[in-house]
Amino acid sequence: MTDWRMAVDIGGTFTDVVLLDGATGRVVVDKTLTTPAAPLDGVRTGVTQLLAKAGISPSDVDAPIVHATTLITNALIEGKTGRAGLVTTNGFGDTLLIRDEHRYDMYDLQIEFPAPPISRELTFEIDERVSAQGDVLTDPSTESMQTLADQLRAAEVEAVAICLLNSYVNARNEQKIASYLRTELGVPVCVSAEISPQIREYPRMVTTACNAATMPVIGPYLDELQKWLSAEGFGGSVLMMLSNGGVVSADDAARGPIRLVESGPAAGALAGSWFAKRLGLERLLCFDMGGTTAKACLIEDGEPELTNTFEVARAYRFKKGSGFPVSVPSVDLVEIGAGGGSLARVDQFGLLKVGPESAGADPGPASYGRGGTTPAVTDADVLLGLLDPAAFLGGDMPLDEGLAADAAQTVADGLGLQMIDTAAGIHDVVNQNMAAAASMHGVEMGVDLRGIPLIAFGGAGPVHACGVAELLEAETVIFPVNASVLSAFGTLVSPVRMDLAQSLPRLIDRVDPAERDALLDDLRQEGRRVLLAAGVPADEVIFRYGVDVRYAGQGNEITIWVGEGDVWPATPAEVTAEFEAEYRRIYGMAIPDVAVEAITWRLSALATTSIVEPDSNVEELPGRPMPKSHRDVVFGRGMEPVEVPIYDRSALGAGAQFAGPAIVEERETTSVIRPGWSVDVDADGSLIARRASAHDGETR
Repeated sequence: MTDWRMAVDIGGTFTDVVLLDGATGRVVVDKTLTTPAAPLDGVRTGVTQLLAKAGISPSDVDAPIVHATTLITNALIEGKTGRAGLVTTNGFGDTLLIRDEHRYDMYDLQIEFPAPPISRELTFEIDERVSAQGDVLTDPSTESMQTLADQLRAAEVEAVAICLLNSYVNARNEQKIASYLRTELGVPVCVSAEISPQIREYPRMVTTACNAATMPVIGPYLDELQKWLSAEGFGGSVLMMLSNGGVVSADDAARGPIRLVESGPAAGALAGSWFAKRLGLERLLCFDMGGTTAKACLIEDGEPELTNTFEVARAYRFKKGSGFPVSVPSVDLVEIGAGGGSLARVDQFGLLKVGPESAGADPGPASYGRGGTTPAVTDADVLLGLLDPAAFLGGDMPLDEGLAADAAQTVADGLGLQMIDTAAGIHDVVNQNMAAAASMHGVEMGVDLRGIPLIAFGGAGPVHACGVAELLEAETVIFPVNASVLSAFGTLVSPVRMDLAQSLPRLIDRVDPAERDALLDDLRQEGRRVLLAAGVPADEVIFRYGVDVRYAGQGNEITIWVGEGDVWPATPAEVTAEFEAEYRRIYGMAIPDVAVEAITWRLSALATTSIVEPDSNVEELPGRPMPKSHRDVVFGRGMEPVEVPIYDRSALGAGAQFAGPAIVEERETTSVIRPGWSVDVDADGSLIARRASAHDGETR
């Protein structure tokens, strides 16, 4: 008897697919190039190859297929969204252009922001008004709604976003207009009261606009995907990974695509969380380096931190404030342009720079032989001997070392260096970039990352992990089994989850329990609907409660979580105590004799998944393993090549031990063990690498 489950993760460079047999724990993986112009083509290729490798047919996969994707993120970054219209209150049509008046670079006279997701020409105003207290001051008339429908029809919009002033308090006017437009136009319509019913006008509007602009992108894709899966004979439905680390039905994802912006990285964080619990680690730093970007996420107490806002489509990718601040719950991680495809160049000061520009999947690094001429990180790793060009993707996609050398020489000439030293410099610079970003992420969270173990995954993560760990002063790196496709695996251990929020500003000691409970009843009803649609039994739904709190008069809030159950579980005094404790942890002090104010009430509806354990029965082969070959590797600038043993990962048994320098190869990735590190093969096949200092001088 088998119980096959499948996951798909579309990345910027590669599409990863994983099959897991819940009955036996057998895992089968595959990796293929992403096809940005037609993402489903890459999915078809990967799934077809994977089924052939596993020796099964589509009808053997009965469980829901879990899917993570960068489709929404890429559409917003590249501006390749649908033609959407925006409806707002009279006098507020310029909100997306005015933004929040924040300048992310105070002294940049040519400061740039991304073009609004919906242009001013497609923004329409209507005569209506709701007060800040929720009183309807002006009803939209039938005549004004008909005029609006005519304007939108003439503009040939494919979707509509409605965001009216103060609708988070009372959504009656939004819902009235939405109902009218759905009947008149027959296109998807979303309202801010459902997408982001939260205080602050610009974040609420830009979140709703981004959602509407991507509905014409995700809807046809999911429809085409589900039709293809059904035609092939797959028995399961499709569940989509959200930015918060949960999964929902494809229909709910199509209605709220903005919740998918960080679905791939969130899946990786969930996989890291699963490993942290499995290994009994309270803290673990996830290091996910793929072909386009690298992500770092801190796992504390077995769980990744969540943030309530996320910035997407930055004009300057790594300048906070230069993008769209969308109000969607997301796993708190740092992402930088440092992947295998990150391009190297000489800047105007004659210095070596790597990223954030990437070769992506097309044309890819120069060594792919697809027309790229600028050296990428993968090219440097090939030249240093870290990657075997003949064994890339198990030999299915051999790399051209000559093209890599030609590309690297162009940068070497600009630097006045030898080509091999330039390659080593590219490798070092990208490691420095990733370590610096991870360190800043730790600082922002108030955590010293020194000594925290790393778990390395993604196609390029295991190649660079030891180098990054040295810079972060970490003494342990974990290379899990199937590290290259761990994000796809993460979707299989993700809970069905929906995070909802609604603003209701009140002083905490003046909250009307009936008013609060009515708000939470609405959130519970929506959360339960989403989970039931994803196949969760009604009696397995769990509700957790939180609230964004601040001192009265402040401009920013702190989110605190107060418990779970079917009713709100905390008294005003308990909320105040929790808030002051968290405030003191973050800022080192509390402010006495100042009233505490609740702004936004939060509910997380979730159901724990039935965790399927992959087969961890690795044959015990203690002692020093036999390498399959040796090759020369350069580990740094100015260093001579060192003959390094090459191990086949599939031949390493539990209890095996060996010292660095060493390289461990598998089809989808390569694990590089730098000098000064030693490795123990764990019972499940994971490689546990430790720096020599971690052994108090012990060597093997």
